[in-house]
Amino acid sequence: MKLIKYMKWLLASFALIGVFAIPVNAHHSTTMFDHSKSLKITGTVKEVHWTNPHVAIFIEGTLAEGQAQTVWLMEMTSPGNLVRAGGWSRSAVKPGDKVTVDFSPLRDGNKGGALKKITLADTGKFYTADIRAQESPNLETVK
Repeated sequence: MKLIKYMKWLLASFALIGVFAIPVNAHHSTTMFDHSKSLKITGTVKEVHWTNPHVAIFIEGTLAEGQAQTVWLMEMTSPGNLVRAGGWSRSAVKPGDKVTVDFSPLRDGNKGGALKKITLADTGKFYTADIRAQESPNLETVK
């Protein structure tokens, strides 16, 4: 009887630990990006992955004119956050679009970063992944 109580207690303890451990493991930090730097590439959208937990856009482009084009991976927040940030939709940026991208580069030097702003060359329309910047104009100032 004592063994059964111990087994139930042990099972309940593991279940409780699992409940608290899952949310912690599901989120990752953005320290892989160097937010103190801002780079700009010009190129063409190759792919858009409009999925949770992070939207990703693959751009074939260059940092400077005359360089060979390479594919860059730009990471953003979730689709829901981008929609709430203002103006984003699944079809806002599409493969084939000519774009200019401002981003914080990866610290390890790989071709990618955290997208800050993307501008469509054809229309000049731009989108930002900075939710706070999108919300700022809508916030009332307290006096």
